[in-house]
Formats: sequence, C-alpha cells, structure tokens
Amino acid sequence: MQLHTHTWGEGARVALLIHGIMADHRTWRRVGPALAGKGYRVIAVDLRGHGVSGRAGSYTAQDFADDVVDTLPRGAELAVGHSLGGLTLSLAVERLAPRRAVYSDPAWQLDSPLGALADFKATATREDIVALNPRWASEDVDIEMETLAAWDEASAYGLSGSVGVDLLPARPVVPSLVQLADPSRLVPPERAEVLRSRGFEVRTVEGAGHTIHRDDFDGFMSSLDGWI
Repeated sequence: MQLHTHTWGEGARVALLIHGIMADHRTWRRVGPALAGKGYRVIAVDLRGHGVSGRAGSYTAQDFADDVVDTLPRGAELAVGHSLGGLTLSLAVERLAPRRAVYSDPAWQLDSPLGALADFKATATREDIVALNPRWASEDVDIEMETLAAWDEASAYGLSGSVGVDLLPARPVVPSLVQLADPSRLVPPERAEVLRSRGFEVRTVEGAGHTIHRDDFDGFMSSLDGWI
C-alpha cells in the first residue's frame, strides 16, 4: 500500500518518522520541524488504517512493514519509529537501509491483546486523554482526539498474531539507538540488557511516558545527541 506522507524541510539529508498505533504523522508536529531545522528533509507516514492512509483487510506487523518499504525512500540518513512504528521499522530496516535507526519505546513486547484500545476509542473523552498524559501540551491532546477518530480500530485486532511473541531484534542491522520511557512497559530492564548485549545502544529519558516526544520533547531531542 502506498501510504500518505507529510514532509517538513528541504535538506539534503533524509529522515523518516513512523508513528505508533492510534496516531498519525501529526504526532511528530514538533520533531519534524526540529529535524528540518537541522538540515533534514523529514518524511512522516500515516500507517495503514491511520490518518488519511487507506484502510485494509489485514493489519499484521508485516503488513505495516511492507507498506513503509513500498512508500519511503531507501538509504535515508535517519529513521525513527515510535511504539508500533518501532516494531514496523525493525521489520523493514534491512530493506529501507537507513544509515541510523532510532527505536523510541518500541512495541517489542505485546503481552496481551490490543482490543482494549478499540474499546478506548469508543469511549475516550478529552479529559481521559489529559488524565493519561498530564504532561502533554493542549495541542497534542487535541491532535490525539483527531487521530483517534481517524484510526481504524481493526488494526488493534490485526496485531493479535504478535501477542506473546518474542519481538526483540536479533541484531542491529544498522547502528541503532533504543530510546526508552521511564519506566518502559514494552522494554523492561532485563530486555534492555539483552538489547545491549546484542549491540544496541539503549538510553532512558528520565521521567518520560511512553510517547516520549510528546511527554518530554526536550528530553527526546537531547537523547538523540550523537544520532542526528
């Protein structure tokens, strides 16, 4: 599937941004311009079933990965994936072949079905979003409500095949940073140590929630020192 993309900047270097479940390219509203200011042409996708990209009958992790390979340019300077986007990037990274990869609190440990997210879409209020994310800016809360409304909740059920599966990459295909929330439910300390032993650099953004780039934008950007 050819995905909808949004671009910031016109730099000679290319950076790719892949969002998490229930979001779309708008989650990167601060990251995109910040990277563009550092000389990148930044391309952010809407994954299938998210934003204005197409809906589908299948939403496996491999489907998400195949879509970004079909849509995004090969050989970018940098690729960043958050949560589901991190899982997607890890399955696509060999084919995308970026020079560096950043996995932001990646969804490499799905312990339970994601159907609760579909239930959340049906009932979520703005107050619910604020309560779950007290450090978010008001604009991010507004965007979350909009992206939640645009999201195809069938994608949560489509990922059921990944629940209970060891999704940790065996090795970093390219130089790779794993950026973790504090604490990370998806990459707990013992799994972080496994990643280090496999050659990944692992950094924790102290006090940040799962959506690090929205919860602590400055901490997110600081943790990329040496990688951008």
